[in-house]
Amino acid sequence: MALTLAQKLVARAAGRDAVAPGEIVTCRVDLAMMHDSGGPRRVKPMLEQLGAKVWDPAKVVVVTDHYLPATDADSRRIVEIARDWVKAAGVERFYDGEGICHVVLPERGHLRPGMFAVGGDSHSPTGGAFGAYMFGIGATEMLGVLVTGEIWLKVPHTIVIELEGALGDGLSAKDVMLFLIGRFGMDGGEYQAVEFRGAAVRGMPMQERMTLANMTAELGGQAGLVAPDATTRDYLGAAGVGEAELDVVQFERWQSDPEAPVLAHHRFDAGALAPQVAAPDSPANAAAAADHGDVRIDIAYIGACTGAKLADLRMAARVLEGRRAASGVRLMVAPASLRDQELARREGTLGVLLDAGAELLPIACGACAGYGANRLAENTVAISTTARNFKGRMGAPSSRVYLASPYTVAASAAAGRICDPREFLASRGPR
Repeated sequence: MALTLAQKLVARAAGRDAVAPGEIVTCRVDLAMMHDSGGPRRVKPMLEQLGAKVWDPAKVVVVTDHYLPATDADSRRIVEIARDWVKAAGVERFYDGEGICHVVLPERGHLRPGMFAVGGDSHSPTGGAFGAYMFGIGATEMLGVLVTGEIWLKVPHTIVIELEGALGDGLSAKDVMLFLIGRFGMDGGEYQAVEFRGAAVRGMPMQERMTLANMTAELGGQAGLVAPDATTRDYLGAAGVGEAELDVVQFERWQSDPEAPVLAHHRFDAGALAPQVAAPDSPANAAAAADHGDVRIDIAYIGACTGAKLADLRMAARVLEGRRAASGVRLMVAPASLRDQELARREGTLGVLLDAGAELLPIACGACAGYGANRLAENTVAISTTARNFKGRMGAPSSRVYLASPYTVAASAAAGRICDPREFLASRGPR
């Protein structure tokens, strides 16, 4: 029986040789990830009510990222609940203030090809960039996982997105996802598995693949998948996964069989794609950046798991080197993890951004989650590297948020208006 990557991953978790789309199966969970917002403060009282304990603390990862910095009584209470609970539950893999969960999890080497994982956040499909089946669940479902180590699943169909060729200069995975969401809508993934293939995908570094998988949530898919390869192995090795552990993974196993049937197969020429911008109030309102050239901005925000990883910071710095944010534009940078911030500082990337007038914000979800001192004020116009621009998500309901890649956000900061980053990169030479 020819199987897709998604079917192989689910079959392994279900303890079966094969599964078919539409079947209901019970899967063993290899890893459960929670953060401070939807994690311990939600599941702790339910566990206490049941008198239940965590099935395997070694398979649980907890990250604080939403309510940091804890500047008021409510946020301090939420973070303290997380800190106290991990101690009581015996959870040793706890990352407190070290970055956004979707970035910290892989950079600490916790994701491997072949795994079946769940996360208490809608952007948990990020894990699929590593050839793992990972999706987001709510607190009640997480309670079941924590007690039993299992979860039921309807075996998904696979939708293939094939990107041939190579992305042009000034384009990134964020542009790909905004284009796809604009093309197919926010339910275009039909809550199935979306597998990204093609030369353009194989040429992407891991952090760009993470953006593809992450924003599968905005496309409406359950999981976003990229088959593992040498790039995956190299990233995991750098993250501290030993050679012996990597040899056990069987990278060649976690590939779709060529003849495996799929629900849909969409092919695109990556080289024909233009930088994208999604207008308020939906990621599906995407069009070429050049179509928004008359929109002046107040804020340029480079942050979140889809826009402030090291690769993203490098994109922004490439545009802004030797330039400054335009008068009247507030350029805000919130790196996605402490490790990425320090690497950016060491290599000079962060210095370029600061020289351009950027304000360095705390390493946390921050404005993306609508939390903290940098929520958008009334009638603010912002361009942001975040994944969502729903009305009121990042602050005041009257604020207007445009979504774009780090290249486009940086270029717009320098221009004072939304613009195509290729206007700024033409003189930079090849990347």
